[in-house]
Amino acid sequence: MALIVQKYGGTSVGDIDRIRNVANRAAQTRREGNDVVVVVSAMSGETDRLIRLAQQAHETPDLREYDSLISTGEQVSAALLAITLQSMGVPARSFLGPQIRIFTDSAFSVARIQNVETKHLRRAIKAGIIPVVTGFQGVDKGGNITTLGRGGSDTTGVAVAAALKADVCEIYTDVDGVYTTDPNICPDARKLSRISYDEMMEMASLGAKVLQIRSVEFAKKFNVPIHVRSSFNDKNGTWVVKEDEKMEKVMVSGVTLNKNEARVTIAGVPDRPGIASKIFSPISDAHIVVDMIIQNSSADGLTDLTFTVPKVDLKRALKLVKKTAEEIKAKEVLTEENIVKVSIVGAGMVSHSGVASKMFTALSRENINILMISTSEIKISCVVEAKYGELAARVLHQAFNLEKGS
Repeated sequence: MALIVQKYGGTSVGDIDRIRNVANRAAQTRREGNDVVVVVSAMSGETDRLIRLAQQAHETPDLREYDSLISTGEQVSAALLAITLQSMGVPARSFLGPQIRIFTDSAFSVARIQNVETKHLRRAIKAGIIPVVTGFQGVDKGGNITTLGRGGSDTTGVAVAAALKADVCEIYTDVDGVYTTDPNICPDARKLSRISYDEMMEMASLGAKVLQIRSVEFAKKFNVPIHVRSSFNDKNGTWVVKEDEKMEKVMVSGVTLNKNEARVTIAGVPDRPGIASKIFSPISDAHIVVDMIIQNSSADGLTDLTFTVPKVDLKRALKLVKKTAEEIKAKEVLTEENIVKVSIVGAGMVSHSGVASKMFTALSRENINILMISTSEIKISCVVEAKYGELAARVLHQAFNLEKGS
């Protein structure tokens, strides 16, 4: 007997028929002798609908009330699934994040999980009940409902699996695994049978939408195996697990394309200690993630500083940057939204030489100009003009023979 946590995304619970399909799958897993805990997202499109309502009520709604509103989508899914399971004669009970006591910090709309109590879940499991848990939400020390950011239900699923010491966390979505790149961009994309936590974290951070990066961080920290599967078929998906020797032999495992990038340049920045801190501290305090950073060499005591942020955060970041630029007497602030980030990821890059050269050569052959470059031990990212993004992804996928798995 295994303890299995199953997390179902919005498309998997998009209507009553799909909820019934989820109920059948959970019930079958239980009939096979396993203990089951289910974590659900809001029905497809519901969170977006609630966000639009909030913005219609107020252009910049209070974030505490915003979280109280948008967390309700998961409550509907959980209750409907529990009712459906009960209609099939399967004992089930829905649990909200605050009822289980999924404790988070108080960073409304981007809260981070600090602790998950398990006594209510374990009591239900022992009684033969399938707990159906709302993803995406928790509660802070003040008793306020919080939400974990887009894709946060993945994090809930893995966090619950970690707290319960589950044997596996199955993430069910509308794709049947993790591919070498987006199949919609490259028809030759190949499904991976296994991928390491580190590779998956890089791919998630670089634009791959299959898993939310914080869920993979949790999985790595607590060694929770993740099985990414489709809720619409019974095929094996992709296992996200510890790195092994076989993974290290593969130079590049995948190519990602992130279209949600915007570039900010502060020109004429005084080149002296403490300036970078003044620029980036307010951005960090606003919970805006800064990705790539480039500083030009100094001339006449001045330099240019360029960095990228998610497009959705550009307006907030720009407001903060302009204020800081005025304080430090920088010359001007420029922005560019017509860019994308294309990246290659692979655990084997650590022990293979010439990867960067091969990447840059492949892009140059198509006359694709590289605007920014960022590297880590297992990834290389390039910012290019948006019009070349999909071409760049296909070119790199072919250059590293990813369709062949070699």
